[in-house]
Amino acid sequence: MQHITVQELDALLKAGSQLKLIDVRQPHEHEAFNIGGELIPLDQVIANRQLLLTDVPVVFYCRVGVRSQLAIQRLEGKFPFQNLFNLTGGVEAWKKYFQPDHSAF
Repeated sequence: MQHITVQELDALLKAGSQLKLIDVRQPHEHEAFNIGGELIPLDQVIANRQLLLTDVPVVFYCRVGVRSQLAIQRLEGKFPFQNLFNLTGGVEAWKKYFQPDHSAF
């Protein structure tokens, strides 16, 4: 499985690189805080595979990186995706990177 750090993702976004962000959390989690990804909850990822691009990196994220890893494992187990990345540490790592003085969110 391919992984991407918050720092690497931030650099790609700042450089204007083409990629797709997928949030696999639940709607209430996405509404509370997200980093701009399209919401496709974990239990709906397989059914919505047609929304995933194959010609650019697709970065999956969740709260800490477990559900996003499951999503990638499920997709790669059934389909020939080669461009899926897991955001290491999820949105908690993102919050820590951008707001290190605010540990409670």
